[in-house]
Amino acid sequence: MIQYQDLTLRRSGRVLFANAAGMIHPSWKVALTGENGAGKSSFFSALLGGLTPDAGTLSRPQSWTVAHMAQEVAALSQKAIDFVLDGDKEWRQINNALESEQDDNKLADLYSEFDSIDGYTAPARAAQLLAGLGFSESAQQKSVSEFSGGWRMRLNLAQALMCRSDLLMLDEPTNHLDLDAILWLEDWLNRYQGTLILISHDRDFLDATVGHILHIEQQTMTLYTGNYTTFERTRAERLAQHQQAFEKQQSEMAHLQKYIDRFRAQATKARQAQSRIKQLERMVLIAPAHVDSAFSFSFREPAKMGTPLIRLDSVNAGYGDKVIVNQINLNISPDTRIGLLGPNGAGKSTLIKTLVGEIPLLAGERVCSEHLVLGYFAQHQVDHLDMDASPLLALTRIAPRTSELELRKFLGSFGFNGDRVTTTVENFSGGEKARLALALIVWQRPNVLVLDEPTNHLDLEMRHALSMALQAFTGALIVVSHDRQLLGSCCDEFMLVADGKIDIFGGSLVDYAAWLKEWRAKQDVKVESTATRQEKREERQQVKNTGDNLHILRPLRQQAEKLEAKFNRLTEQQKTLAAQLEDMTLYLEANKDKLKKVLAEKNKVDNELAEVEVAYLQALEAYELAGGQ
Repeated sequence: MIQYQDLTLRRSGRVLFANAAGMIHPSWKVALTGENGAGKSSFFSALLGGLTPDAGTLSRPQSWTVAHMAQEVAALSQKAIDFVLDGDKEWRQINNALESEQDDNKLADLYSEFDSIDGYTAPARAAQLLAGLGFSESAQQKSVSEFSGGWRMRLNLAQALMCRSDLLMLDEPTNHLDLDAILWLEDWLNRYQGTLILISHDRDFLDATVGHILHIEQQTMTLYTGNYTTFERTRAERLAQHQQAFEKQQSEMAHLQKYIDRFRAQATKARQAQSRIKQLERMVLIAPAHVDSAFSFSFREPAKMGTPLIRLDSVNAGYGDKVIVNQINLNISPDTRIGLLGPNGAGKSTLIKTLVGEIPLLAGERVCSEHLVLGYFAQHQVDHLDMDASPLLALTRIAPRTSELELRKFLGSFGFNGDRVTTTVENFSGGEKARLALALIVWQRPNVLVLDEPTNHLDLEMRHALSMALQAFTGALIVVSHDRQLLGSCCDEFMLVADGKIDIFGGSLVDYAAWLKEWRAKQDVKVESTATRQEKREERQQVKNTGDNLHILRPLRQQAEKLEAKFNRLTEQQKTLAAQLEDMTLYLEANKDKLKKVLAEKNKVDNELAEVEVAYLQALEAYELAGGQ
């Protein structure tokens, strides 16, 4: 087990936490939580041996194999699937040795080790990991250098999962994943048998994957039993005793109640009011847990409105001549609140870029209101920030007539206080950059918000603040997000982008998870298309129409018969060797050399049999294609 006693960690002279004591048992799944800078990553580093405790002890079993997700990856020429296979270091070591070893005895030992670690299935397991994380078969053969930073992070995650580990440590594994990849990862982690410690700001992901929360706040580390929701409730009950917590909760509840009272009686708004009632019920339990949050902001009232604000009529969206989503008909009015769902690569981002006018329409019409003020947060919005500017300078550029005091006050609500207001963006963390990008959008008083993965890099407190602000936003909202709490609390309807079209999705996010599993299963079924079958029939008929084709059929039949005979012979050898291995006397010390020889021979036969089987089936197909019966 992992044990820590009187543990104290400091960074740059500042105490992160002190005198922490506790233990993490084998097979526990634990989330490490706390505000940014609390010491989560430092605890990770200490557990990996990269940081020495300032006081106390932190230990884990030396025999454990540890896997952790790297935060960066170089632009390697190595294929993606080979990069992932490197995650199983023992497999890679044995595989390389098998390719170069000449000694029969050593080869026998290597084959035995290879078999014991299930080495023959490793490439298939690596391919499954990559497929689950959104890599197509062709993408798996691309070099690492061909992928963007976000996709390289997925490769890092796949490499960590590939390791046959006793302890798996993941730091923000969902940051660069979309919703369907997160759902796949949840299933994988639930099947994982080892000890898991992870850092994540996705509460639904934590609820689905962990059974303990190790929380750091006010230089104290506390272990809670239960998932994240249970932790929030436990902490909320304690914090709710303070008047400050009570007052903040009452204010936020009053805001939701005002919306409910206003729209409950309107038939067109009844569903929206019901969603706010559910949110209000949950807030009674969780809101005080965020009483110490440094973030609290709201969207300023849009200056003008129009109906519709944006309209898409019979639009085809895509790139060049390639249509990705066709026949899009959308009417964005001030009360529109849509969450876009769909598998990875189905076209959600393409649809959004078409909606905001970033890419041209391939067909159809896009009509915008003269009063449209668009607030667009792109998936890689932080990359468009001026790295040499400070938050104050960036905001001054779009609000030159506003006083510095007012700008500082506004930026303070996004956590930019003191020297951080004048610090250049290049020195910011990913979370700070995302907060600044969001702040610049909020300032411009949009009446349509289009958000593509706005929570990437945001911590739990900022996500909560964003969720509250979006609930109060009076304009239209279209959002793509892997954060289910944000989608569920801020959207009144979901639309599904899949198979080249967009439709209303009538179910909940739970229903979507079930739909996605069913959709994936259909993609995995390898069914020969009608077109392919028709092509083969035509080819066969064409051969028959040539008249006498015996000169073609005879050698094909002979080749198939030869391979069939070889297949049968190898099968018998395999059975004989398997029977020898069932003889327990073969495992006596005196028969060690004989055992090695039998193992080596069986591995050789197994490999050859697999190759012959493939060749035999191909030969049969060629014979049938030529008109053979």
